[in-house]
Amino acid sequence: MTVLIGQLFTGVSIGAVLLLIALGLALTFGQMGVINMAHGEFIMAGAYTTFVLQQVISAAGWSLLIALPVAFVVAGAMGVLLEFLLIRRLYARPLDTLLVTWGVSLILQQLARDIFGSPNVQTRAPELLTGNIALPGGITVANNRLFILALAGGAVVALTVALRITPLGRRIRAVVQNRDLAAVSGIATARVDRMTFFIGSGLAGIAGVALTLLGPIGPTMGTNLIIDAFLVVVVGGIGQLKGTVIVAFALGVLQATGEYLTTLSVAKVMVFVAIVAFLQWRPQGMFTLRTRSLA
Repeated sequence: MTVLIGQLFTGVSIGAVLLLIALGLALTFGQMGVINMAHGEFIMAGAYTTFVLQQVISAAGWSLLIALPVAFVVAGAMGVLLEFLLIRRLYARPLDTLLVTWGVSLILQQLARDIFGSPNVQTRAPELLTGNIALPGGITVANNRLFILALAGGAVVALTVALRITPLGRRIRAVVQNRDLAAVSGIATARVDRMTFFIGSGLAGIAGVALTLLGPIGPTMGTNLIIDAFLVVVVGGIGQLKGTVIVAFALGVLQATGEYLTTLSVAKVMVFVAIVAFLQWRPQGMFTLRTRSLA
């Protein structure tokens, strides 16, 4: 039972990381249909924002807290710039957005190498997040994993409230369901697109801050994460936030179980096989989006 609970929490913590990474894609890809391969580099931007702030603010705790909103704004601004300069001309051509944003991701990686250097860099974790919490039964829980789990939960709640209650959220949902009808109803769809990109990219920046607690950061860190994030969004269902949440934790638990029973490489293969099998059975994903479109 102790091993089972320990592996369950390991899976939940992996799922929390996947969820943070995939939340932004749930908006830009799930809601808008844009295949943004530069999403991983927005994660990298958030991570490097934490690194830069720690050079200015010596206290690791304060620098981490300040990095969360700053990384959100930095990554969000990068997303808005990308949307304004390139993506807005390619909304009807998803494959072109894939190629263009892949090129942008390579440019951003090289820019990071020019500024910070090719070797990975390490940030300091606050002392509060470096230890473990001992639970009954001999189970230990890492503080940094608990923080990431709380951060992911807070991000999901904030995004859900924003989409369901705020005027901006209602406009985003209107544009997703029927862009043409939203436009003739007086909604500035171009402005909604930019705000959606800002929020989605900003969430990637927050994910980058969280990832600094788990290991070193480097110019290619986003490339290693983007595929898993896309899989979470696709399996959960395009445009379905609840599907993203469920699938992120399900894949986390599956991967943790596979790593315990076999090895990391075999666990990855198990996850991909499970995803392929699920999509063969339900290609539209776990949940589907109901729209008013006549097409």
